[in-house]
Amino acid sequence: MVQLSSTLLYIAFVLYLIATLFFGGAIRVKKKEGLDRWATLGIVVTIIGFVAQLGYFITRWIAAGHAPVSNLFEFTTFFGMMLVGAFIVIYFIYKTSLLGLFTLPIAILVIAYASMFPREISPLIPALQSDWLHIHVTTAAAGEAILAISFAAGLIYLIRVVDQSKSSKRTFWLEFVLFFLISTLGFVIVTTSFRVAGYEATFEWIDKNGKQDEMVYHMPALVGPHEGVLKTDGRMTPLVDTPAIINARKLNTVIWSLFAGLALYGLLRLVLRKRIAAALQPLVKNVNLDLVDEIGYRSVAIGFPVFTLGALIFAMIWAQIAWTRFWGWDPKEVWALITWLFYAAFLHLRLSKGWHGERSAWLAVIGFAIIMFNLVAVNLVIAGLHSYAGS
Repeated sequence: MVQLSSTLLYIAFVLYLIATLFFGGAIRVKKKEGLDRWATLGIVVTIIGFVAQLGYFITRWIAAGHAPVSNLFEFTTFFGMMLVGAFIVIYFIYKTSLLGLFTLPIAILVIAYASMFPREISPLIPALQSDWLHIHVTTAAAGEAILAISFAAGLIYLIRVVDQSKSSKRTFWLEFVLFFLISTLGFVIVTTSFRVAGYEATFEWIDKNGKQDEMVYHMPALVGPHEGVLKTDGRMTPLVDTPAIINARKLNTVIWSLFAGLALYGLLRLVLRKRIAAALQPLVKNVNLDLVDEIGYRSVAIGFPVFTLGALIFAMIWAQIAWTRFWGWDPKEVWALITWLFYAAFLHLRLSKGWHGERSAWLAVIGFAIIMFNLVAVNLVIAGLHSYAGS
């Protein structure tokens, strides 16, 4: 069952890649009547891929005996699946191929990112042995996935309207966003490379409770654990140690990912001889900006209440059951609240202050950055009650 689950996920991943190519073909040919064949092929292949990934989810649930959302691999994979599901629904409402060309690569990066973490099925720790695991985590991920559609729409809008003929703050920040997407690919490449090489280094260190523990690195240690002592001969000595509250191994992974992202970004700039956003502009030259703006807004309008239910209301109910309090100042809880407040401000500015168009697009991009910070940095680097989610 586990092997079948992994195979279905791999099939879904490949189908999403193929569907992206079809959507790319759709925007390069002139439509005659209704949807052209490339767009039809794109959405059909996307749906087949989604069904395959849904099969992965069900078979892994059967194999594990619980909803596969209990660690970072499972949660992030589910997030990617919900992102594709949200895109499929919105596609049939708005019939725009360009959204697929930008949304599916984001989902592909999310799933590839997830696959770099341990994929073994392990028993749930006592804190997770609750039906609220299914309710809270799945609705929170679904809400974030719907909100992520607004990011894809916002990115399309900004690539279309930001003037690339001269350098400005707008070109810098747009390029900065694209750099971090490229860094995700860098993470996949560098993690896979060291995994294939079989790199391993063991440290003894002192955790935040003052207890001695062991930590195994699978990349050369640029940063080491708190009061860490390297026990593996012939491996790199860390340049600096980190406080006990920081997960040094995962911070090390983030740093390596940024370095790999810089290398990839530099290579792309050398090949393209222009900004990445400038290279993408021909793809969006015929986009209907009002339609893209509408998609971005509707995604937030739908995703916000779903996220509110999952990440706040259901989370507080479970917190009361598990920890006898509705709210604490755990990093994950704090950043869930920050995310909620940001999208509440988004809707307020949109509806009351008339922040449409480019302003709305920038807000959508910032909102997704907050979601990804919560997913990556808070899960990986900052130790807290939710640290089990980063395993």
